[in-house]
Amino acid sequence: MAMLYNNSKAKSRAATQSSPSRRWWLLWLLPLWLVAGCSEAPVERMGKLTLGTVSYDEGQQTLDRYARFKDYLAQQTQSVVEVEPAYNEQRALERIRSRSWSLVFASPGLTALAIQQAQYEPLFPLQGVNNRRSILVVRKDSPVRAIADLADRPVALGQVGSITGYYFPLYNLYGLTLSELMFAPTPRMVLEWVASGKAAAGALSKEEFDQQAAQIAGAAFRILAADSHVVPTGALLVSPAIERNRQEQLRKILRETPGILAQEAGFIPNAPLPDYGYLFSVVERVRSIFPDTPNAAQLKPARLFKQQSR
Repeated sequence: MAMLYNNSKAKSRAATQSSPSRRWWLLWLLPLWLVAGCSEAPVERMGKLTLGTVSYDEGQQTLDRYARFKDYLAQQTQSVVEVEPAYNEQRALERIRSRSWSLVFASPGLTALAIQQAQYEPLFPLQGVNNRRSILVVRKDSPVRAIADLADRPVALGQVGSITGYYFPLYNLYGLTLSELMFAPTPRMVLEWVASGKAAAGALSKEEFDQQAAQIAGAAFRILAADSHVVPTGALLVSPAIERNRQEQLRKILRETPGILAQEAGFIPNAPLPDYGYLFSVVERVRSIFPDTPNAAQLKPARLFKQQSR
């Protein structure tokens, strides 16, 4: 009995001596359990995301078109997502240069400018017309028969940022002096100015011409010239203001967008990006004429030559 009693006392003393050590281990493991529990969140909150695009005069239709995609993106990123349509390319370019848009559904011209001037990164191509081309149109009864005949006449272009309405036509008009260069806010306005005689010719895409020409009452047009280069589609761009790891999160979320939502938003998550190399060269050539947005003194007359460095 004495031996059993002594063994029991020894075990009791050992348990009493080891209890501080056990408590220390529990205290040391507790923060690890807390960290492990917190690290299970699937997506890091990204704050506010702003989606930008050009809408012309279709602001409400644009909001409706992106509504379901906006909700999907908000849920997946746990962020506030807003759609901000811009009336035309000029206003869109201002938002891009200030990096105010987190994601941009950009036309081909805006894509080239956003990559070159604002360091946006293309993620996925947009849906688009496979054979989009830039054209110059005149009234059907116009005496103008060739591009050279536009010398000393007024010409209407689209806004800075439009590849078919601004960059390609200026590239093709290079070397001429026009009596006036005018910038229409929309492709429809280009056609209205040509129809009224305010402009001898106007620039826009063949697709826009097919959509709008029949809506100009009492007007008949003729295509003066069509650029031979096919315009690549635009791209869905991500802002450099978004931290790199979050960019990769967005890329993954966008790549996994359900097909119907990607189609509604107008991008193709499983297709390669087009080559924008030729667009970059066209933009650089035009910027040798007008490095920035042309001012009034440069437009009347408009001398479309390379500016000499001073």
